[in-house]
Amino acid sequence: MFSGIVEELGSVKSFTRQGKVYRLAVEARVILEGTKIGDSISVNGVCLTVVSIDKPVIVFEVMSETAQITTLGRVRVSEKVNLERGLKVGDRVSGHFVLGHVDCAGIIRAKGYEGENLSFEIAIGKEFNAYVIPKGSIAIDGISLTIARKKADSLSVYIIPHTLKNTTLGFKGPSDKVNIEFDILSKRKN
Repeated sequence: MFSGIVEELGSVKSFTRQGKVYRLAVEARVILEGTKIGDSISVNGVCLTVVSIDKPVIVFEVMSETAQITTLGRVRVSEKVNLERGLKVGDRVSGHFVLGHVDCAGIIRAKGYEGENLSFEIAIGKEFNAYVIPKGSIAIDGISLTIARKKADSLSVYIIPHTLKNTTLGFKGPSDKVNIEFDILSKRKN
């Protein structure tokens, strides 16, 4: 379980298929502290298990289904990814509870300023509309955000300058795909 507060941007070193799984190697610094094989790390919002560490590179195995459903199946060498270590009992939760189980990949429809606020509009399948709660939480590429608006097939979020600078959202624009995990609380009735 995670909080959606990105600890650092890692850099993809490789993404290769080995048998029935893919191996994702990411260069990191901050998340290596205290991390051991078997730990869970959120990579762009996807909960992955550490299978190897050769500092500063950490390696994960990615199932074929995960590669197909999430944006991880399309990562490129040198691409930046959001990284967060799993929560420990007693840690402060600054975002919201994020499981790392991506519901869908959304497509950024628009990125621009509404007054002084930077806004991202993200297209989603209509079947996910029931999980979109205005002023509710959402994880986009593992980043805990608040939903600003809801439409039939999209949602909008505002991005503060700190988040833009310290996450992959600074590199994203229209037509880019992002991993979306709807808040577990929005799914409890459905």
